[in-house]
Amino acid sequence: MATEKPIMIVGIDESEHSFYALQWTMDRFFTPFPEEQQPYKLIIVHSKPAPSSVIGLAGPGAAEVLPFVEMDLKRAATRVVDKAKEITSKAVKDVTVDVVEGDARNVLCDAVDRHHATVLIVGSHGYGALKRAVLGSVSDYCAHHAHCNVMIVKQPKTKH
Repeated sequence: MATEKPIMIVGIDESEHSFYALQWTMDRFFTPFPEEQQPYKLIIVHSKPAPSSVIGLAGPGAAEVLPFVEMDLKRAATRVVDKAKEITSKAVKDVTVDVVEGDARNVLCDAVDRHHATVLIVGSHGYGALKRAVLGSVSDYCAHHAHCNVMIVKQPKTKH
């Protein structure tokens, strides 16, 4: 009887940092190994914002705008998923991609619990203290609240 591989979740969004973290993960944990020797089962999770969170506190015209916002968010999610599949396709045949509506912090921590993940990998946007305080940091939240090990992948700074 084959034992189940531990689960690795990679959280992605539409940012360059996110795709860098996914590629970094592929280069270190999947590409060097034949599929049967890869140490993890890979699950990619994309958090799609709820249309109401994008519109915010809406006035009288919100109902007319909502379907267009929803369509745009679905298109964006499709682009993110397609790019993730392109990055992973050469090394991993058995990859699960989940698109879940909600705040990324909660979506990722819930996915860790639901899949009993061993490790969660997220990219770092590299926000400064002020921007992080205003926007909140998904990676910081996950590092403190996810019930597994969390790896935060930082993209190297480009030299000008």
